[in-house]
Amino acid sequence: MPDDDDKTLFAAVVMPYLGDAYALARWMTGTRTDAEDVVQEASLRAFRAIRRYAGGNARAWVLTIVRNTALTWMAKSRPVALVVVDDLAAVERRQVQLGNTDDWNCVADPETEVIAKADAARLETAIASLPSPFRETLVLRDLQGLDYREISQVTDVPIGTVMSRLARARQRLVETVRGNE
Repeated sequence: MPDDDDKTLFAAVVMPYLGDAYALARWMTGTRTDAEDVVQEASLRAFRAIRRYAGGNARAWVLTIVRNTALTWMAKSRPVALVVVDDLAAVERRQVQLGNTDDWNCVADPETEVIAKADAARLETAIASLPSPFRETLVLRDLQGLDYREISQVTDVPIGTVMSRLARARQRLVETVRGNE
């Protein structure tokens, strides 16, 4: 039975990183609702394991749980051959429907706003098209800001593999974005 110490530790260790957990889950699953399900399940797993938290980097510990939960969830919920790649128009429509246009409120005119939305959508689509190991490494480094050692802990691969995956992910991303111009 959980006690107040468990709740306090959970609040201190896990709660500050729920935004990061959602962002990682969102990139891994490709949809908002799936990411919410993954974060909810990962939060339950973290709460059950909170007494085993040995200190150290709490963010890496939480993101490891989220990553493992997402991989388990996707293995159960999706056919093996499924690859999520949104087309540019679908991404733009979804952003408009969800009201995710706040990032472009500082844009000077409608034409520039359309170009900025298309560029962001093209980048999101390019990231989504990366193979999962490359995508998660890129997201953890460039969007979540984890260092190589932290990514190595989260993904359970050597630092050299992290560096290799990151380089390949960035190379593929540049090729994909340049190829769509």
